[in-house]
Amino acid sequence: MLPLVKILTSAALIYVVNEIVVRHSKPLLGSLIASLPLVSLLTFFWIWFDLRSQPEGFSSKLATHSTGVFWFVLPSLPMFLLIPWMLKREFGFWPSIAAGCALTMLLYFLMAKALAKFGIAM
Repeated sequence: MLPLVKILTSAALIYVVNEIVVRHSKPLLGSLIASLPLVSLLTFFWIWFDLRSQPEGFSSKLATHSTGVFWFVLPSLPMFLLIPWMLKREFGFWPSIAAGCALTMLLYFLMAKALAKFGIAM
């Protein structure tokens, strides 16, 4: 039952953002909601829920996850500049998304390499 609750809760969040942008024509409000760290907070909750009976495992895993989210948010940010830049120049939806994803994957790879140099392993 719990996996279904997790899936439905997460899907509801995506649905709400889509409805705000598409139906209510409020792209900035949708952007605000989408930019909140709701997925991370939901993940923190699910980690806590699954590991609450193991206090020592919970703290360590959640702290590591939170730190990892911080470091990997940074290389994902340029995608949100590249995609609209390409769309405004009429590259098309799919090429813009593909280029944004490719850039993000490259930057993730470089971030992982940089973190490894500082002893932060994946």
